[in-house]
Amino acid sequence: MTMKQFLVALLWLSGINTMAQDRSTPSPDSVQKNIELPATSVNSYRVRLSDENFNRKLQGSFLKRQTNAQDLPYVLGTMAGVVVSSDAGTGTGYTDIKVRGTDLTRINVTMNGVPVNDPESQATYFVNTPDLLSSTTSVELQKGVGNSKNGSSNFGAAISIQTIDFTKSTAGISYGVEYGSFNTIRNTLKLNTGLFDNKFQMVARLSSIQSDGYIQRSSSALKAAQLSARYLVNAHTKLTFNYLKGKEKTGQAWNGVLEDSLASNRTYNELGIKSDGTFYNNQTDNYGQDYYQLFMDHQMNAHWNLGVTYFFTRGKGYYEEYKTSQNFSSYGLTSPVIGNDTIENTDLIRQLWLDNGFTGGRLYVNYLSTNLDAGLYLNYNYYSGKHYGDVIWSQYGIDHGYRWYQLHANKQDLNVYAMMEYKLSPALKFFADAQIRNVNYNLYGFRNNPQLDHQLHYLFFSPKARLSWSNQHHQFSLSSGLAQKEPNRDDIEAGATALPNPEKLWDTELQYTYHNKEKWALYLTCFNMQYQDQLVLTGKINDVGAYTRTNIATSYRRGIEIEGVYRANSWFELRGNLSLSSNKLLDFTEYVDDYDQGVQVENKFSKTDISFSPSVIASDVLSFHPFISFTHSKFQKTSLDLLTKYVGEQYLDNTSNAQRKIGAYQTLDILLYCPFKFKNESTIAMKVGVYNVLNESYEARGYTYSYRYNGQLSTFNYYYPQAGRRFMLGVQVDL
Repeated sequence: MTMKQFLVALLWLSGINTMAQDRSTPSPDSVQKNIELPATSVNSYRVRLSDENFNRKLQGSFLKRQTNAQDLPYVLGTMAGVVVSSDAGTGTGYTDIKVRGTDLTRINVTMNGVPVNDPESQATYFVNTPDLLSSTTSVELQKGVGNSKNGSSNFGAAISIQTIDFTKSTAGISYGVEYGSFNTIRNTLKLNTGLFDNKFQMVARLSSIQSDGYIQRSSSALKAAQLSARYLVNAHTKLTFNYLKGKEKTGQAWNGVLEDSLASNRTYNELGIKSDGTFYNNQTDNYGQDYYQLFMDHQMNAHWNLGVTYFFTRGKGYYEEYKTSQNFSSYGLTSPVIGNDTIENTDLIRQLWLDNGFTGGRLYVNYLSTNLDAGLYLNYNYYSGKHYGDVIWSQYGIDHGYRWYQLHANKQDLNVYAMMEYKLSPALKFFADAQIRNVNYNLYGFRNNPQLDHQLHYLFFSPKARLSWSNQHHQFSLSSGLAQKEPNRDDIEAGATALPNPEKLWDTELQYTYHNKEKWALYLTCFNMQYQDQLVLTGKINDVGAYTRTNIATSYRRGIEIEGVYRANSWFELRGNLSLSSNKLLDFTEYVDDYDQGVQVENKFSKTDISFSPSVIASDVLSFHPFISFTHSKFQKTSLDLLTKYVGEQYLDNTSNAQRKIGAYQTLDILLYCPFKFKNESTIAMKVGVYNVLNESYEARGYTYSYRYNGQLSTFNYYYPQAGRRFMLGVQVDL
């Protein structure tokens, strides 16, 4: 045993409870495959300009340079058609990503092939997996309907995260610390036991991130741990276990900032205000999540391999809030009488809880050969969630610990998909993919409608196909596919007696690539995303008084994405992209509350812009490696990255009203990464990041609502301001 192995083992035996992730290296002939490969395989090769996934996959040194205290969506911000934002304004805590205008409730997210989206809200909350990038080996973004995935449909985009990495077989320890603006600090400790007896290996990570946030009372206290273990049963069979634990406590900054306050107080946070005008000091979101993943992969022979996955995701947490002037009847209580006075309302503090379990399994079989690659994937997922609320303090009349609702829901998802790629000739390939998804969703009441039950069933068939041709310098591909998606929990509650229809998306994409001897490449993508029954907010109130998303018969997203890469030499690289799109609802009806008449007024529009869908998005990354040519330089891998992002104006609602929009903005980030290698192969790396260098005052997200009262229309626009110029400094030591 080496000294490194002994030291790592000693730390393990001392009780360090850590966790990381797993992976294993595929055979060289499998890394270029376009069908879905085992989650425990890693593409460790350098991506070539001619590769189909070059402009949608991040890995290697670029991913390492991007990793900081910001959440995972921010590393995807340089990709075409992507817009990211943060509640706290800095990228730490709750974050959001939109791809071609598609939001996180429609983006399929998987981690090592395991679904991450919450089955009820269908959203992904990356705050529950803090510092995930420290263990991530690759992140892939597919746009449109993409290929079939485990979990909810790729209804516009899919994010695939790989966190299993056993490529380094020697023992090692690494520690990184970063500090920056708003008292942001990140600590990451990683341990690798190395490969024992050519059979067994463990990798672990401990992480902690804290930040005050840019917005008032938007602080974050995030902790995470990961453990991966791999056992090589024999030359053809391996077992992999992956455990990830995340715990977050964040100050609530969900409401944004009213437009009138942007000029005078951009960081104002209205949440938690008490009757006396002060703010409650524990207006927080608290949630913990544990991922258990077990993989068995077996290579039967040179062509066939199969595997089994089991996963269990446990989540539990609550958000705590101070509420003023709450009516007792809203909590199922009669108004108390104190002396001769009947008390109609009270201030109180409440906790709204979610306690859930998400489990599932999958079986896959792959066939790989010279002319034909094929795969069959069977997935079964089951979700059980409890929703309940407790009053923990009341000004009048409610006992501590009073639970005013307790509800349950469960959801079963059985889906099977098959994909194949056949080489018709040396230049021509045909890819086909088909998925059948069966969903049973049972909801037994809602917080505001406890008597409302639904037992729902959905059956979806989603085919996809792609034809591609390539030669030494050119590549063309034409793809078309269907995605279908059930409504989420809020849609179903708001639908009440008239349930919304599932959404459908036909996506057709034409892609062209030109590359020239690894010097430069051009990627063009024309897309037509045609929706049927897309669910959008209209302001409409249903029969139980809730605002509801409404099915729009016909809508579309159409555009072109232009992406380019230029490698002048080994020390200079430029990546850039431009997205131009038209995003329209053909017929849209807005509903506005008219309190004078006690009705909702209808305003009809034709061919309006879809909200939060900029028609112009552009970005570029300028990378310098000034010492790469000096083969004996200890600073050979030093890099300087300049990241520029432009996002055009976008609307807060679907009326194309110029008074309800987010203005265009542009940001510039500068990242310096300087690793120094010692003779014993140990390294120390310095990192410097300056974000929003130009100190742009901008908002990346928001919402709006209107009503008519006393004959006057009032409109309230809320925005999420993002931080101005800020910095992060860090050091990483690898032994």
